[in-house]
Amino acid sequence: MSNKHFEEKKNSSEKENQEVVTEETTNLQEEKANLSEKVDEADKVSAELAELQKKYDELNNSHLRLRAEFDNYRKRTLREKSELIKNGGENALTQLLPVVDDFERALQNIHKAEDLAGVAEGVDLIYNKFISYLTSQGVKALEVVGKPFNIDQSEAIATIPAPEEGLKGKVLDCVQTGYMLNEKVIRHAKVVVGE
Repeated sequence: MSNKHFEEKKNSSEKENQEVVTEETTNLQEEKANLSEKVDEADKVSAELAELQKKYDELNNSHLRLRAEFDNYRKRTLREKSELIKNGGENALTQLLPVVDDFERALQNIHKAEDLAGVAEGVDLIYNKFISYLTSQGVKALEVVGKPFNIDQSEAIATIPAPEEGLKGKVLDCVQTGYMLNEKVIRHAKVVVGE
């Protein structure tokens, strides 16, 4: 073979090698670019993950604090409610003490008194004072005599023949007075109903 031919082959081989190297370089550059994109993407995901972890920690901390605050609130309200139940009647009982004082004075003088009209008047005054106190607390007596029998307010303990036709189903007599506290019946009246 001639040198020329050998050189042409050599040049051709070098050219092929250069093309292969160029192709491999291009492939390497593409892989490097892909790898760089993947690293950038991984960095973004890592940054997003770190931010999400931070938000999670903040929300978890906020949730724990809120739970602790609610638990403290619940305990405080239970304590206040128990104190209210325990001492809630204090005001009512304190206002009853003057009536008790009047009864004590009446009991001391009732045995020594010779004027029964004066004793009766004193007991009437104490009774009126007590009824006035109950009224100020929202307690009122049920007026049921002469009205139609109402099962929500009264309890029938007896029935008797009505003296008149118009009194059938109406309350003829009240044996025990019923009371309401702020529009709620706290004791039903015990009544006799006409039939």
